[in-house]
Amino acid sequence: MNNDEPIAFFITWSVYGTHLQGTSNGWKKYGKGEMRPQPLLENWHRERLNHSIILLDQTQREVVSNAALHHCNHRNWRLWECNARTNHVHAVVTAIGQSGKVVRDQLKANCTRSLRERFAIFRERPVWTVGGDWRCINSESELHRVIEYARDAQDRKDRDIS
Repeated sequence: MNNDEPIAFFITWSVYGTHLQGTSNGWKKYGKGEMRPQPLLENWHRERLNHSIILLDQTQREVVSNAALHHCNHRNWRLWECNARTNHVHAVVTAIGQSGKVVRDQLKANCTRSLRERFAIFRERPVWTVGGDWRCINSESELHRVIEYARDAQDRKDRDIS
């Protein structure tokens, strides 16, 4: 690995309808970064959802984690951590020669395929919010912090929607 390449990507994406633009939980606008809460914008997006929100149950979360692991193994990527929650997924992946966007999009696509194969409720509808987030990890200490965060911090913060 050359010095210009990140040692990993910290990737996050959310379940369809659970992380709308304007939310008070924090949101980003493409090209502008973090944005302040905008309740009217969030409500506008919520009213325009074309499908109901389906939170992931424990079995579905396991399907997502297994699909991510299978895809990383197939691509010879290193999956350091994958934590599928009820309303979002965190993954920490080393994928030499790839962009964070490519890695995120491939993981989402393969997790979608796996969910649709096992659960009819996910067919003919979006599973995830468009896009998601990815961040370059450039040091061993940062890698250890994001692995710990992805694995443990969500339980401490009680971030899942009940």
